[in-house]
Parts: sequence; structure tokens; C-alpha cells
Amino acid sequence: MSDIDGEKLVEAMRRSADELSSPRGIRDLDVTLEQIVTSAVETIPGVDDGSISMTEGGRVDTRHPTNDAIRRLDETQNEFNEGPCLAALETPPDNGVVVAQDLADADADADAGRWPRFAPIAVEAGYRGLLSTQLRVAAGPLAALNLYAHDADVFDEHARTLAGLFGAQAALLLYGAENARHLRRAVDSRDVIGQAKGIVMERFTLDDDGVFQLLVQSSQETNMKLIEVARWLVGEVTARRSPETTGTAAATRE
Repeated sequence: MSDIDGEKLVEAMRRSADELSSPRGIRDLDVTLEQIVTSAVETIPGVDDGSISMTEGGRVDTRHPTNDAIRRLDETQNEFNEGPCLAALETPPDNGVVVAQDLADADADADAGRWPRFAPIAVEAGYRGLLSTQLRVAAGPLAALNLYAHDADVFDEHARTLAGLFGAQAALLLYGAENARHLRRAVDSRDVIGQAKGIVMERFTLDDDGVFQLLVQSSQETNMKLIEVARWLVGEVTARRSPETTGTAAATRE
């Protein structure tokens, strides 16, 4: 790579890092995914549209496609069980990048030959090039960034290198956003359990250990998770204290 290309690469990565690492993007997984797609399409040469494929519950879902045509093409790959996006998710090369330079090339050893059912549909939709790079770090969610091009042979060495580095950077942010989501759930659960403990402590005059044991016992006897017991208890108290409920109770007493 030339010095000029290197400078452009650093500039592009720095610009993408600024966009992707905004506080809201790190906190919100969905916002982060949308930023990844937008930044990649704007940054990587030759790219016209994009999306993210993400495995959830054993299935592959398309997230934040730049238009409906891209959503349909991603879904077509899932339907046929073939295509660069699935290849990047399942068995990508060492650099994590799968490239289709010309899906219109009908040669058996070319891209159309690798994905014979998907390729003609992509070309008919107006896309001859497709690059997909895996977004994954250890213990993180499995995803792939899909970059579509109207023209063939646009993914040169510079574009492929940039896509690979961008994918590694985006994977870390995706992992961070996913961890932030789990952390929020853990904090929310702790808060709800704390509220439930306060309610039980007030009603039964128990200390902290006694309250927790009571909640655990209730969880075991009802075959409900501890957090579910806590949410039910907090919900019941909240409903009783709501203005509507209070007004109804007052009217009944009258």
C-alpha cells in the first residue's frame, strides 16, 4: 500500500471511530449497528449500499439495510443458504473478508459459480459486487457487515484492507454495545430485586438476609425465577398505589 493510501486509510478509520464511538452508540446496540452500516457505506470506496447480518436464536436476521432491495437480497441468501454474507458468518477466510468481485461472471470458477442461485438475482437487482466481513470477537455476537456495489471489480486491495480493518473496529464496538446491554439488564434486575426486598422488609419486619431467603424460597416454590418474583411483587404494589386504583378503592368505601 502506498504512503498516500496509508494516509487515507488512517483518516478514514479515525473518522469512522469518531462516528461509531459516540456515547449514545455505545449504550444502544441498535444505534451502533445503524452507525456501522452508514459509516462503512460512506467510507469504503466503491460501496453503494449495505446491511448487517446477525445471528439470533439460531437464525440469521438482516439489520439496518440501506434499502428494501438489500433486505430482499440478504433474505434470498438465507432462503437459498448460499452467498457471501452467509460465507462470512460461517467459514470466513483468515482475514474475515469474503469478496464477490463480479456476480455476473458466469464462469464456473467465478463468483456466479460459487453462488449459482443467488448471483443472478443480485445482478438483476443491480448489484455485481459484494463484500462481506465478519464482525466478531471472543464471546461476542456473530455478525457480518455486507457491502454491495453496483459495479464489478471495485473491491481492490485498498478497499478490502479498509473493510477488514473497519470490520475489526466495528466488531469491538458491537461487542461493547452488547455487553452494555447485558449490564443494563443486570442493573435493572438488581434494582427490581432491591425494591422487592424493601417491600417484604416493610411488611414482615425481616432483616436483609431474611428477606432474601424469603424471596428465594418463594422462587423455588412457585418455580419462577427470582427476578420474576421480584417484578410481580413490585408490579402488584405499584398497581395498588396507582391513582386509578386508589380512586376506585375510595369510591368503594363511600
